[in-house]
Amino acid sequence: MQELITKTILTGVTVVTVRSGDKTNGMTAAWVTQVSLKPAMIAVSIAPQRHTHGLIKESGYFCINALPVESKDVAKHFGFKSGRKTDKFKGMRYTNAIKGSPILESAYAYVECEVVHTYEAGDHTLFIGSVIDSAELKKDANPLIFRWNDFFGKK
Repeated sequence: MQELITKTILTGVTVVTVRSGDKTNGMTAAWVTQVSLKPAMIAVSIAPQRHTHGLIKESGYFCINALPVESKDVAKHFGFKSGRKTDKFKGMRYTNAIKGSPILESAYAYVECEVVHTYEAGDHTLFIGSVIDSAELKKDANPLIFRWNDFFGKK
């Protein structure tokens, strides 16, 4: 069923970044969506066991880094390692959004959010964030779309 859902409901691939004190982390996420225009709000779905989940709860902020199609290697870098054991930003070029969330140089756009609601959603938590900072960094970028086989091979 999971493979059918991922083939049917296409989403862009992003890296969700966070800074809490002196700790930074990022994780690849495809479950990100806009949930409101006024005010501008974004939702991201993250499993509680992910390191990023705890850091977002601590800091109250997160940043969505939208990846272009040529950044599949960046998506894999942030998706297949734990930030508890690895500094995922070592060797990565980035700047910081206004609340300190990392903005990847490879992203074509970013949206930094302040958490305003959290909801349990099955085995994940939905973090709803009010947009506080955003920018398009590269014009005419083609977004990286999540396809199961691109990241996990055929099932």
